[in-house]
Amino acid sequence: MAGPAPRTVLVTGCSSGIGLAVAVRLAQDPQRRFQVIATMRDLSKKGKLEEAAGPALGKTLSIQRLDVCSDSSVAECLSSVPGGRVDVLVNNAGVGHVGPVESISVEEMKRVFETNFFGAVRMIKAVLPEMKRRRSGHIVVVSSVMGLQGIVFNDVYAASKFAVEGFCESGALRIPRRRRGHGALLQGRLPAGLPRDLHHAGAEPGGRGRGARRTGMGRGTRFGATPSGRPLAPRGSGGSLRPQAMASVIGAQRPAFRTQTNGLYTPLVALKYADPSGDLSVRTYYRLLFHYGTLFHLSMAVLRCLTCGCFRRRIAPL
Repeated sequence: MAGPAPRTVLVTGCSSGIGLAVAVRLAQDPQRRFQVIATMRDLSKKGKLEEAAGPALGKTLSIQRLDVCSDSSVAECLSSVPGGRVDVLVNNAGVGHVGPVESISVEEMKRVFETNFFGAVRMIKAVLPEMKRRRSGHIVVVSSVMGLQGIVFNDVYAASKFAVEGFCESGALRIPRRRRGHGALLQGRLPAGLPRDLHHAGAEPGGRGRGARRTGMGRGTRFGATPSGRPLAPRGSGGSLRPQAMASVIGAQRPAFRTQTNGLYTPLVALKYADPSGDLSVRTYYRLLFHYGTLFHLSMAVLRCLTCGCFRRRIAPL
């Protein structure tokens, strides 16, 4: 007896990083539950994806051009989808931006929002009407811990992710998340860790940023570093964790609204919700960062150990 037809999954931002890994993970699903359409803005960068896809290329994975910042590009891509049906949309395309707000032009800020916020909204608007009509579908948006907690020098990026969070929470109020078998629309959320590929605003050779000095944080403060000189290196979750989490969310009968893939940042987020005034999280993070740098980095190292998958496996009950 033949099983259910594969679900068509459209993933944005697949030239590298999370999008590439997720597209390949779904296309290589042992149960062949997915037909993946991996998209990217520049097809000249598809080499890594083709290599990673291996035998799945041309079978359970196809590659198409899609610029989430262009209405015409979105329409052209969706018109080429076989049968015009997208069962799962994975909104992954995004850009990072690091730098004090004084060094970032309004035009640069608009570009970040055009991809991170309006790009996601544009894709949702394109697929949502048909999903509602047939009363089935699944939308997953890759967000960030910075959509829940602001991080120093990430003002604009965090603002774009806060906008995504607000948009999705508002949409969840009117879009029921019921069991897939009941034919209702599903909506999933997948906040990731901190972005790895970031654009540094106002950075100068040697790691110093003119914008950082203008913030009055001290002549010795390096851009993208604590006063002690240790870099604020962006840290995402493990390479295989997010694709696995994505596959689990997509395959779930009733996924949670938000699935956090990196427990490393849970304490920071918890502080925010513990105090409605916001003072607790802001003051704690400020003190750890600028007064107790060594303790901050030691705490992060301990949390990375406690939240790593291999450690959890070693302490899992028999």
